[in-house]
Amino acid sequence: MFVDQAKINIKSGNGGNGCVSFRREKYVPNGGPDGGDGGRGGDIIFKVDDGLNTLYDFRHKKHFKARNGEPGKGKHMHGKDGQDLIIRVPLGTIIREAETGQVIMDMAYPGMEEKILRGGRGGKGNQHYATPTMQIPKYAQPGKPGKEFWILLELKTIADVGLVGFPNVGKSTLLSRVTNARPKIANYHFTTLNPNLGVVDINKGEGFVIADIPGLIEGASEGIGLGHEFLKHIERTKVNIHIVDVASTEGRDPVDDINKINHELETFNGELVKRPAVIAANKIDVMQDDVHLQALKKEFEPKGIQVFPISAVTGEGVQALLYHVHGLLKELDQETKVYEQEYFIDQQELPEESFTVQVLEDNTYLVEGSKVEKMLGYTNLETEKGFAFFQRFLRDTGIIDELERLGIEEGDTVKMYYLEFDYYR
Repeated sequence: MFVDQAKINIKSGNGGNGCVSFRREKYVPNGGPDGGDGGRGGDIIFKVDDGLNTLYDFRHKKHFKARNGEPGKGKHMHGKDGQDLIIRVPLGTIIREAETGQVIMDMAYPGMEEKILRGGRGGKGNQHYATPTMQIPKYAQPGKPGKEFWILLELKTIADVGLVGFPNVGKSTLLSRVTNARPKIANYHFTTLNPNLGVVDINKGEGFVIADIPGLIEGASEGIGLGHEFLKHIERTKVNIHIVDVASTEGRDPVDDINKINHELETFNGELVKRPAVIAANKIDVMQDDVHLQALKKEFEPKGIQVFPISAVTGEGVQALLYHVHGLLKELDQETKVYEQEYFIDQQELPEESFTVQVLEDNTYLVEGSKVEKMLGYTNLETEKGFAFFQRFLRDTGIIDELERLGIEEGDTVKMYYLEFDYYR
């Protein structure tokens, strides 16, 4: 089954906690701290798999989580890093943030590999918190949590040329004749319910990729039928082939068909009608007269859009059409249309709180935070000046106010990383 959109949840791994440990060897009775650091959490990585052409694998599985880092161990042993999770997607998959729809990454190149979420950093072991005045630190840093996001995956087919037209005009038949693709072909509407890709080999390895876009209908640009699902697959094409039934086997007017298709393209994305186009006037093998063929030439060739009478069944006129399209492509920029990044996950992180206060058992209060950890790193509490600075820091940052709001009493214990002291007003 062809699936070209999916909503999934991704989460990188948590960092492992640092370890609190002390050397305990036979002839070293007073060994110092030797707690190792926690391992890094696993990353979420997206990779283009050339063997995939659908997002079907994401239809039932919605949650993808990388492994957590392992905690540190004694004897300075570092915890094992969490295993990265590689999510394989088809070429042309766009990754969007689910709530805003903004582009996180466009997987537009073969073999492309991108790290979307970084795993949490591992916590430091207690070996890092030993000081001349605190030789037995009983604190280790917890690991940082991973990041979690809901994202949208959207597949936009990557092809040089798009075959567009109303249902049952012969797009699939033409594709099967000029490429190695084998789409389902039958004489009824909407045989094709997903884009089919094929490679046209012109000569000596030169060629281009062509996509049979499922038959459009009026109102497709407004989402009628499967309009949006079909139209998005020609947003990357460089040249469009309008294929029409010049024999009018179903009573349709080919000129009117092309004008209606162009209206749908322009309404959906105005850039689509500005691209080079060519008209394949199909079914000349059953054409009774050339009235419609002449009408096509009169209407569109003065506008620079060449009309090629062809029969996708017999192959008549097809070679001239392909060589003309190949010539158009050689004049154009060969770069694939890539959707620019709009959503930057690293910039969405909330700033870390200056401090947090947690009430533990036994009248103990745990104070943590980036500012607290940084302050302890450069303050010598054994000096009078350093101790005075520490007291001012507790007042100025609001830590004292928060402790009192939580009900701290004189004599209760306050823990700040490696530092532990009794509280007195």
